[in-house]
Amino acid sequence: MVVAVRRFVADEVRPSAAALEHADTYPHALVARMRELGLFGALVPSTYGGLGLDVTTYARVIEELCRGWMSLAGVINSHTMAALIVLNHGTDAQRQRFLPRFACGEARGGLALTEPHAGTDVQAIRTVAIRRGDDYIVSGSKMFITNAREGNTLALLALTDPRAEPRHRGMSCFIVEKGHPGFRVTKSVAKLGYKGVDTAELVFDECVVPAANLVGGIEGRGFKHVMGGLEAGRINIAARAVGVAQAATGRRT
Repeated sequence: MVVAVRRFVADEVRPSAAALEHADTYPHALVARMRELGLFGALVPSTYGGLGLDVTTYARVIEELCRGWMSLAGVINSHTMAALIVLNHGTDAQRQRFLPRFACGEARGGLALTEPHAGTDVQAIRTVAIRRGDDYIVSGSKMFITNAREGNTLALLALTDPRAEPRHRGMSCFIVEKGHPGFRVTKSVAKLGYKGVDTAELVFDECVVPAANLVGGIEGRGFKHVMGGLEAGRINIAARAVGVAQAATGRRT
């Protein structure tokens, strides 16, 4: 797998990365090739159609991508975090429903966590999800969300009990899909670097989300769910740094 990605980077990524970076153009063709290589299912078990890679091999794959262009690892990272949230915390029905689609790249994941006023203070989020029959009604906004435009299946953290103390006990995680009424992608966010990765603001205006999309089927566990996903995300980020350093020095560790 590592050799295949190394070859992909040498033959297809490096010749086009500079132009894509400077134009801040989403790399549709390269992302399609990553899908063909199975990278969207890198950490998804083979039972659900993924590659089932161990984490060390996954880190080496990310290093190779980042020797060519770091932005590609960003497309994979948020997607993988969403998939792992379902894998590690979802119900059996949610795993069967979402993981095969995550693995093949049909479902393109993201993590809807950060809010305009909250930044990295997760416990300060204000987005709420109120149960109404067989649905939840979600209201709020999220900022700096990777894969917001190009993705279609996002893990969203919201308050199901705004009065809970400490606040994280009132947070729940939902899988929100494009097409749910009231879910809009608004403005894209311009960045000084890290180009070619779509980053945008999301607005949930009484967005209707089926109760079946509550991860794990139990309220109040969402904070733990997203923190677990972020742990895998940190491995991706660390591997990116190694890959960029290798490209800068012309050496492999």
